[in-house]
Amino acid sequence: MIRFLELTPTEDAAAVQAAITRVIERGWFVLGPEVAAFEAQFASSCGSSFAIGVGTGTDALAISLRALGIGPGDEVITSPLSAAFSALAIVMAGARPVFADIDSERLTIDPRAVAAAVTERTAGVMPVHLYGQPADMASICAVAERHGLAVIEDCCQAHLATCAGRPVGSFGAMAAYSFYPTKNLGALGDGGAITTNDEALAARAKRLRNGGQTDRFHHVEFGVNSRLDELQAAILRARLPFLQGWTDRRRALASQYRSALASLDTVAVPPEVDAGHVYHLFVVRSVVREAMQAHLRSCGIETLIHYPVPINRQRAMSSVDPAPCPIAARACDEVFSLPMYPRLPDGAIDRISAALAGGPAPAVTRHEGEDRR
Repeated sequence: MIRFLELTPTEDAAAVQAAITRVIERGWFVLGPEVAAFEAQFASSCGSSFAIGVGTGTDALAISLRALGIGPGDEVITSPLSAAFSALAIVMAGARPVFADIDSERLTIDPRAVAAAVTERTAGVMPVHLYGQPADMASICAVAERHGLAVIEDCCQAHLATCAGRPVGSFGAMAAYSFYPTKNLGALGDGGAITTNDEALAARAKRLRNGGQTDRFHHVEFGVNSRLDELQAAILRARLPFLQGWTDRRRALASQYRSALASLDTVAVPPEVDAGHVYHLFVVRSVVREAMQAHLRSCGIETLIHYPVPINRQRAMSSVDPAPCPIAARACDEVFSLPMYPRLPDGAIDRISAALAGGPAPAVTRHEGEDRR
């Protein structure tokens, strides 16, 4: 069996165990030295001035929006192809998510669709760096600047990714990261972080994550309880030095996949538009996805779908009257993810590609009117 993912510590096991022991022996479990140290180290790894540890990636997005003053009466444009938590964070902040369709190659939000979605109520745009592939940030930022919009980057799947050589998270006013266990840098539980280069925004985000307190028992505004705990911060500190090596391995595996699958007509592989892709997931497309997944399952190969339903079609979004996003809807009918994690052995890709070659045809086809530039 080739498993889709393995999460147990391996080469980092000793460092992780030492970190856990250190926290337990110290007896300080919330907002202590481990969180402070991790925030400094993670900010440095992202090329940012400040990092603020929070409870989840979703909270990182919602708190960022609130720190920027975005809330009730405002609209935030985002992608329909992502985990639903991207848009749910906008709702948590009190704003209305507006969905702009995706670029058919990058599978990230299309800057032209962003421009078309701007209204007098638009306060921000939240691009998602999906599957580790950076969104077209130069074009998105140009739209945002033209209309005076805040940019909040969803980097939850894009640790260490770059766009045109520049770190993701450095384009917008604030950026959000997730440390859910499946992420490229994962905790052994939930966790998230906000990054920014603005000292005032960092200070407000720190206040908002801790109930709006300026100091103990003095709450100057409505905040939330969303604090990265010491145990997870220590684990993330232990794992952070391994992240670049794990990223290099993901890119090497992706290169092997691309070489092995290039000649197949049973699946289509979305292009690597930017060399800064960090391959949180390796996604392929097929118009006979369910049959292909069943075939791979019979060959002992696990796969998953990210994501089967576009966010604008989720029942939870019905009240915001979302616009149709046909390119995202088509992608959601066709994409599925192959095994991708640093410990995946080289031989596994040969086995997976052979199974794909023997699977049902046809692969995804181009659709009339769909932009494939």
